[in-house]
Amino acid sequence: MKTKFEKRDVPLAAKYPAEDYDTARKFASKVYKEFGGLIRAVVIFGGQSGNSKKGDIDILIIVDNVSFYLSPEVVETYRIVVGRIAHETSKRLHITTLRFTSFWEYMRMGDPLGVNILRTGIALIDTGFFYPLQIMLYEGRIRPSIESINAYYARSASALNNAQARVLHCALDLYWSVIDSAHAALMRQQLIPPAPKEIHDSVHEKLVKSGQVNRKCPAIMRDFYLLSRKILHKDIKEMKGKELDLWVEKAKFFTKEMKKVKPKH
Repeated sequence: MKTKFEKRDVPLAAKYPAEDYDTARKFASKVYKEFGGLIRAVVIFGGQSGNSKKGDIDILIIVDNVSFYLSPEVVETYRIVVGRIAHETSKRLHITTLRFTSFWEYMRMGDPLGVNILRTGIALIDTGFFYPLQIMLYEGRIRPSIESINAYYARSASALNNAQARVLHCALDLYWSVIDSAHAALMRQQLIPPAPKEIHDSVHEKLVKSGQVNRKCPAIMRDFYLLSRKILHKDIKEMKGKELDLWVEKAKFFTKEMKKVKPKH
């Protein structure tokens, strides 16, 4: 006597345009035909934005690094072949590859990236684990772990520090813009530029007194030099966007003035 088992639907499966889904299916079939058991799953994910413009088709390939040893040669061959198949299938394909162990860690920790893949993904190739994980997510059995929460807090702090460091780096770039334009103007006068800390004096003596540039320029040059020293010596550790905007305007004004300097005959 055969027992009929009813398969459960995935309530949270996203919907995709027929063209996108068909393209993804063709790609998945070709990849699985090429690599067979090395492929644990091929998933279209990301959801449908509803935008009339055709965007990327996001595809995740999960490869089995547990049953198979992924030598450098195998990895390189995989990259070349997958790249060729994607190119032949559609330029809209955006391929992401994860090792099975990495994907499992995402799931174990309830990582938001992994959860989003489960929530929006449709398995085109599934060797028997992706669909059950989707059901478990729907039932609330996949939850964020303490490790995942702490990792995201740490990443948040790191990203914030990196953003602030970039703001300070922008300020240093403005300093070099100012000092390079001053060098160029002085060289136009057939002068050898002095050390950075003395350039504001040269700008005053050689360019302001001759009436070629605005009298504000020496003070701007001095301010930028002092700013650069404070940043490099860690006396300034952060800068607000409005403050950076003021430095941008000063740099624009200064460099524009330096371009007014005429060659000395």
